[in-house]
Amino acid sequence: MVNQAVKNHKSPYLRAVKFSVEKVDNAQLAAEFLAFPKRLYANDANYIMPLDIDIENVFNRSYNPAFKLGDCERWLLKEGGKTVGRIAGFYVFVEKLQMKNGGCGFFECIDSQEAANQLFDTAKAWLIEKGCQFMDGPINFGDRDSFWGLMVDGFASPSYRENYNFPYYKALFENYGFKFEIGQTTSLIEENMFNFERFSKLASRVFNNPSYTFENFKTSKIDKYAEDFVTIYNKAWAFHEDFVPMTKEKILLRMEEMKPIVVEDLNIFAYHDGVPVGFYLTVLDVNQIFKHVNGKMNWIGKLKFLYYKRKIKRIRGIIFGVVPEFHNLGIEVALIMKFREALLRGGQFTQNELAWIGDFNPKMLSMFESMGAQPIKRHITYRYTFN
Repeated sequence: MVNQAVKNHKSPYLRAVKFSVEKVDNAQLAAEFLAFPKRLYANDANYIMPLDIDIENVFNRSYNPAFKLGDCERWLLKEGGKTVGRIAGFYVFVEKLQMKNGGCGFFECIDSQEAANQLFDTAKAWLIEKGCQFMDGPINFGDRDSFWGLMVDGFASPSYRENYNFPYYKALFENYGFKFEIGQTTSLIEENMFNFERFSKLASRVFNNPSYTFENFKTSKIDKYAEDFVTIYNKAWAFHEDFVPMTKEKILLRMEEMKPIVVEDLNIFAYHDGVPVGFYLTVLDVNQIFKHVNGKMNWIGKLKFLYYKRKIKRIRGIIFGVVPEFHNLGIEVALIMKFREALLRGGQFTQNELAWIGDFNPKMLSMFESMGAQPIKRHITYRYTFN
């Protein structure tokens, strides 16, 4: 006769029996990695499927420059042969810290802590094997302006390359043991919200100084603006603990990639005596198009892109930076005013989304608030430290 206490005991190994993990190591499993979210979010009217090519490029060794600094792996979680979850694990070596920064991302899972734990355990074990001390997530294997952070507020309108997820994901991460690392706020401003008089006065001292000039990005001079971007970025972000210097090769790749969704007049560089000191860069919120293409940019998707592109009403600010020695001199405000002038000239766009501003940048958050911008979305980057 079986002892009742033994019979009721839940073995820690039951999870391994219930679920199986498959490493994504062939074309069929890579296709399933893309397909699973389409089924998972099938009944969520707010979900907009990312472009397959954008996800594929992250894991393309010949395309993604992050592979020069690290490595990644992907897994699917199966239950009875059916996919119930996915995750990617990756790391990059940060020369400044002389260590590997570990991360996980592209996490999707059914509402099951047990399933989520299996996925997190898999990424964790791989990262420990690679010599990492922690796992940030959900993040991108690449730049922070894409697929970074867990959405915890503002689930109505996901933007291009912005992480969107079910609200229950927050509990899955926190119950596993992930701790808050960075908060990221996205705000929205419309013309009728803009505090024009105050900002006009603040910007006037810059506009009245002939040492300062401003230029709109031109795709015909992409090489020049790539160099200017690298100059500004590497000065403006050098104070970050995990800073990885930008290279011209890397930003040229991104600029070429972004050409179809860039409005030149709405991308502005600031100069002092001809030296680049700041930028405000934006893209079309093409998720207003991509919600119609189901992740596919085949010939039908391209036709839809051309048709809906002229109907887009929202611009998304993706990166805003000023080199440290020019902080608090009005450059930030002047860039915003130049952007506003171009926005009004064009007439097509009525909304400007300001994404994403980290809690570590209170001055920028305060400036956007004083402009009249309203927070509409929030993401959290978590960290799980290995013991």
